[in-house]
Amino acid sequence: MVDIKNQFDPVLRKSISKKNQVAIIPVGSIEQHGPHLPVSTDSDIVTEVAKRVSEKRGYLLLPTLNYGVSFEHAPFLNLSIRESTLRTVLTDLCMSLLSNNIKRIFIINGHHGNLKPIKNLDVKLKKISKNKLKVFPLSYWHFMQREFDHAGFVETSLMLAISKNVKMKLAKRGLVTDKMTKQEIAKLGKLANQSFPKATKNGIWGDPRKATKKDGQEILEEIVENLAKKCQTCLTGHSS
Repeated sequence: MVDIKNQFDPVLRKSISKKNQVAIIPVGSIEQHGPHLPVSTDSDIVTEVAKRVSEKRGYLLLPTLNYGVSFEHAPFLNLSIRESTLRTVLTDLCMSLLSNNIKRIFIINGHHGNLKPIKNLDVKLKKISKNKLKVFPLSYWHFMQREFDHAGFVETSLMLAISKNVKMKLAKRGLVTDKMTKQEIAKLGKLANQSFPKATKNGIWGDPRKATKKDGQEILEEIVENLAKKCQTCLTGHSS
């Protein structure tokens, strides 16, 4: 792995010129995650995931884009950018990487609200670059068996595994959908996309109270293993 932000220009240019490099751009958000998790949670988790995948595969790791599309969390805290802004920034970054002869890029997403702006970005960039760029937008939670949540068991466990900035004494049960039908969950999901507080009341989707560091480590290892295999498949057509 090469963490770009810690490198020096001559060394980095020499490294890039030696082989066909692959870059990872992690994308997170700054938004409320209940009373027990920091507003940087999405960015913190996706940064760690991207770092581990980069280490596993020897990719270039770019600094995380910490701001995402989180307007649905209002009036709870969210520092958001527009969908068009995120698309533009990612487009500019990818084209900048291409100008430095880096033609294969993974965009690793850590926030649900970013799904729409990164959708079909690969197609757009292929066209703009005249087929020179290969871009793969992937959301890390698609690479684990568990149902994802927001400040619930999964995210809280992941944060316990990577950060000391978790206040478990303040953890509260949020919206739990275990006994709901698929239709009811889908309806709540649509409402959450418009207003997360209306859907969940306290800004938490799930129950974080039994989250543990051990669970977080296991979930993280699963995500990294599966995501690394997917990256390999995207580049070569096979997983090993």
